Amino acid sequence: MAQRIVVVGGGAGGMGAAGAAKGTDPDAQIVVYTEFEDAAYSPCGIPYVHGKEIPDFERLFMATKQQYVDQGIDIHYETTVSAIDTKARTLTVDGRTEHYDKLVLATGWWYDAPKVPGGDLAGIYYMKNIRNAMEWDKKFDSVKAAVVHEAGPLGLEITTALAHRGIEVHLVDPSPWAMSMATDPDIAKVVEDSWEEMGVHLHFNTTLQEILGDDNGAVRGVVTSGGEIACDLFVVATDKVPSTTLGAKAGIKVGTAGGFIVDETMATSEPGVWAAGDCIEVPHGVSHIPWQGLSGSHAYSQGKVAGVNAAGGKRAYQPVFVPWGLAAGKWFVGGVSFSETIATALGIPYVMGKAQGISRARYYPDSKPIIVKLLAEPGTLKLIGAQMVGGEGIKERADFLAMAVRTGITLKDLATMENVYSPPIGALNEPIALAAQNALSRLGN
Repeated sequence: MAQRIVVVGGGAGGMGAAGAAKGTDPDAQIVVYTEFEDAAYSPCGIPYVHGKEIPDFERLFMATKQQYVDQGIDIHYETTVSAIDTKARTLTVDGRTEHYDKLVLATGWWYDAPKVPGGDLAGIYYMKNIRNAMEWDKKFDSVKAAVVHEAGPLGLEITTALAHRGIEVHLVDPSPWAMSMATDPDIAKVVEDSWEEMGVHLHFNTTLQEILGDDNGAVRGVVTSGGEIACDLFVVATDKVPSTTLGAKAGIKVGTAGGFIVDETMATSEPGVWAAGDCIEVPHGVSHIPWQGLSGSHAYSQGKVAGVNAAGGKRAYQPVFVPWGLAAGKWFVGGVSFSETIATALGIPYVMGKAQGISRARYYPDSKPIIVKLLAEPGTLKLIGAQMVGGEGIKERADFLAMAVRTGITLKDLATMENVYSPPIGALNEPIALAAQNALSRLGN
C-alpha cells in the first residue's frame, strides 16, 4: 500500500518537502495542510510590490493550484491542524481524525507581537499572508504616515518600500542601529544615511510604549520613550517566533533557540516526524550555537531534505554559515555568519580587515562603492564572518564568502584571489581582496 506522507505548512519548507517526497517516492500519497488560502508564494517579494518595484502580486506565486494537482500533491487550503498523536500517527484536522505514515512539520513562524496597550487596533499590519497584503496595498495610497516597529530584515525592506511609496516613515527600534543582530554600526550607517536622504525618520534606542487609537478604533499614533509620533499605519516587523506549539504539545522537543530540535536528516525527537523551515533550529558552522529564523532558501533546502528522508531516501543537511543580503535605503547590504558585535558577544576571537572598493571600473557609468569587512580566526586566519554594503554584487559576494567560511579559506587566500576584470561588471581590484590585504597589513603580514 502507498505510504501517506503529510506535510503541515504550505510555505517554502512545506512545499519543498512535498515536492521532494513525491520525487523520491512517486507512489506516495502526499497531503499538505495549510491555514492560508494559497501555498508556495514568495512572502519575501511582498515589500517590493508595496514599493512598486514589482508591478503586481501575481508574480510572487510559484505555481498555480492546478499545477500542484497535476504533480500529485493534495493541498488542503484554509485548513487547521489542531493536534498530533505521534503514537497513533494521527492528526486532528478541522475536528476530524486523519492518519499519516510519515509527517513533516513546516509550521513556520509568527511575529513577536508588541506587548503594549493598543495592540488590537485597526491599522496594524502584520506582513505575511499575500491575500492580506493585497488588501493593505490598496490602502497605502491614502496613508500619510507610518511607523515601522523594529529594524530587522523585514523592517529594512518595508521601511524602504514605504519611502518609495511616498509615505512619511518613522522607524522605531530599541537597538542602537539597524540590523544590530547581523551588522556593525559602521556598516549600518551607510544604509541609515541613505534613509535620511529619502526622508525616513530614524528613532533608535527607542522603545514602543503604546499604540494610540482614534474614536473609531483606528491607529492615530504611537507613544515611545522618545515621545509621541502621529501615524495612520503601524507595521509590525519584529523578530520571527517559531510556531512550535502544535508539535510541542505532541512531545516534540524544542531547543534553546526556540525551534524544534532536528538532526542532519531533519528528523525530530519523535519517530516518523521530520521538520523544516522557520519552526526548527540548526547548528551554526563556526559557533556551533543553534540558529533559528533563517531565509526562504534555507527553509526550502531543509524541506527538501525532510521530504526525501520522510519518503525513504537519504539526504543530509549541513551546518549553516548564513549568507544574507537585502536592499535597504539606496544600497544593498549583506554578510556571512556574524558581525564584530556578535562575535564579541559570543566570546569568539577574531582579526578584522576592512576596505572600500567599487562595483565596476571607475570610468564605467553607475559604478558604485562597496565596503567589505572580513573577520578571521586568529592564527589560522580562516575566514569566519563578513559584512558588506554598497552597490550591485553583494549577493554574489555573500554566497562566495559563505563557501569560503565553510571550506576554510584564509585571508591569505583571499588577499591573492583571482578576480574578473570587465568594466561593466567588475573593477580591477576586487573589494574582498582589498579587505583581506587590509587585515594582513594590520597584522604586519
